[in-house]
Amino acid sequence: MDNSTLCYIEKDGQYLMLHRVKKKLDINEGKWIGVGGHLEEGESPLDCVIRETFEETGLKLINPRYRGLVTFVSRSGGKLYTEQMHLFTCAEFSGELMSDCDEGVLKWVKKEDVPALPLWEGDRIFLRLLGEEKRFFLLKLEYSDDTLVNAETAVAEG
Repeated sequence: MDNSTLCYIEKDGQYLMLHRVKKKLDINEGKWIGVGGHLEEGESPLDCVIRETFEETGLKLINPRYRGLVTFVSRSGGKLYTEQMHLFTCAEFSGELMSDCDEGVLKWVKKEDVPALPLWEGDRIFLRLLGEEKRFFLLKLEYSDDTLVNAETAVAEG
């Protein structure tokens, strides 16, 4: 099972969004997502989100908040793929935003405008949970040929 991270960096009521338009054969091509990537050997999710965010944006995260664990189950062409994504938000950072990113185009987007962007349907669910300030949640998203067919959520109370 693959493990990855995703972070929504927050500033002035906006999220830093990445429009995935630069990589060839990108499963996220054309979509808007947060920043992050796959864990390397020996990394924790926290190590990974800090490294990936810096590589993609030039920003150093300070006190990122671990918000949820999202399990993706995807069935395509008779194959089954499972990935666990550690979801973070962060409102404190240092450094200067890079003007160029290998993955796509970085842009600050008002949080209320994000749902109008081309997003994965499952992303809409966890973005809603982030907006509701859920302390921590588990989310399972099942896709069949890029179509969301099931979503199950468990939310930590308190």
